[in-house]
Amino acid sequence: MASVTQTRFGQLVIGPPGSGKTTYVAAMSELLTSLSRKVAIVNLDPGNENMTYKPAVDVSELVTVEEVMDEMKLGPNGGLMYAMQFVRTNLEWLDSKLSSVDPDTYLILDCPGQVELYTADSNMKEIIDHLSSRDVRLTCVNLVDSHHCSDAGKFVSICLTSLTSMLQIALPHVNLLSKVDLVEKYGKLQFSLDYYTDVLDLEYLIDTFPEDNFTKKYKLLNEALTGLISDYSLVNFVPVTVKSKERLLAASQVIDKANGYVFGSGEERSMRNLMGLAHGADFEWSKTGDVRSEYMENDDEVDNETDSKVKFGNDLDLIDIDPQFQV
Repeated sequence: MASVTQTRFGQLVIGPPGSGKTTYVAAMSELLTSLSRKVAIVNLDPGNENMTYKPAVDVSELVTVEEVMDEMKLGPNGGLMYAMQFVRTNLEWLDSKLSSVDPDTYLILDCPGQVELYTADSNMKEIIDHLSSRDVRLTCVNLVDSHHCSDAGKFVSICLTSLTSMLQIALPHVNLLSKVDLVEKYGKLQFSLDYYTDVLDLEYLIDTFPEDNFTKKYKLLNEALTGLISDYSLVNFVPVTVKSKERLLAASQVIDKANGYVFGSGEERSMRNLMGLAHGADFEWSKTGDVRSEYMENDDEVDNETDSKVKFGNDLDLIDIDPQFQV
């Protein structure tokens, strides 16, 4: 009789360099562990030198970008592309490593940050398809730095790359606005945060572009790009920060629904996660309300003595995680 492969669940964490993938992976692992889940981190980034966690599987045991650059005389980008091709041609190594991890363990895969791997190159797609064929049910979690919301051009760009990744990877997909506690670091947003998380009416962004000759030259292109994103109507974002346990919990509930983890077997697990979904319903009526009050300026709150805007204090920061942001 042929052996039956046990279904595994997990997250495939992607995002451009600097979006905070590694920090998110460490924080999400700590959160899920505190909820009595067995969690294993898989480092799939052969160039990851700043891990703040101990991975159960580390691709650097197979290949590193530094080794490829030295031996093949390639630059950092070419070295990473070659390294991922090497991983794709040695999938039996990955299977062997994953087979040593308890089948009941929830997987979090920390992936490279090079955008081409998820928009143009086929190696990551083939690695993901292989894992799916082994009944590993993943949600692709795409992290995007929230400070891009303060620049209309950058926001259109991240929406387009997020959409392209969604279509290329073809997994259940959740986009996260990371470091949302710093969302207004580079200036007050033109619209409410809900506008950016729900990606509503992008044509309004066109009116906020600078009135210079360069921007005017590409106005029709920008209009076409925003129209393309709106026509697909697939991109939206969940705001997160590792400084808020509640934000991470809300994100985990969305991710678990996407990959089907909450509907798995086991009475205790089902009840725990269904209760979690009920708790998460509080975020539906105002998915960004807590973020606005904690981390953004409020036009209605003004200090009478200094006539300056008042920021609300953060009394939700109860998670013991060092809020460093690394690639």
